[in-house]
Amino acid sequence: MSIYRLIHAGREYILALTPDQVFLINIISSNYSTIQGVNSADILTVIKGTLSDMASKKTLYLANPYGFSAQQRAGPLQELIAALESVGAEVWEPFERNNQLDLTSAGAYYQIGQADLCDVRDSDGIFAVVNGCPPDEGVMVELGMAIAWQKPVFLFRDDFRRCTDSEAYPLNLMLFTGLPEHGWENAWYSSVDQISDPDRALAQWLKG
Repeated sequence: MSIYRLIHAGREYILALTPDQVFLINIISSNYSTIQGVNSADILTVIKGTLSDMASKKTLYLANPYGFSAQQRAGPLQELIAALESVGAEVWEPFERNNQLDLTSAGAYYQIGQADLCDVRDSDGIFAVVNGCPPDEGVMVELGMAIAWQKPVFLFRDDFRRCTDSEAYPLNLMLFTGLPEHGWENAWYSSVDQISDPDRALAQWLKG
């Protein structure tokens, strides 16, 4: 088989996998160095251990526009994921989870949108990057869905510009409808360093 036919066959196989199959493959691949040369019973133990660790963590959908830029994917996005994971969150980053499709295939963009919607719905909470004036449209849609589904909301903005219709908030007031009226600042993050603050809303929620 030529390399081109092999690549095509592999792509078709990946597109045919169910989400559960992809999930299991990701677990096995992330533990590959551990399970090489190990019998099937021990491999099952490793997989169960990984699932147990994941089940004990709250899932946090990271709504962000960083994935559109290679430079931002390699820099700010990785820094943000590392900070969120360091405080105990299982981060669901949409560009990593749902953008693996062949974008030239029919319906690819629809499938990505549906996958992102399902992740927002199924996650325990949302951490939204709201940089920009106005912030990214896709992030705003995802944030709106999370608020409608009454998910815990955490907002991140290290953009110093104000983009607001109110003196009460630094952005459009609708972005804050998922936060408490009083003390909303506790769920507002203006730097990556604040994420690890044990007294702020995210760390408290993850502990609860």
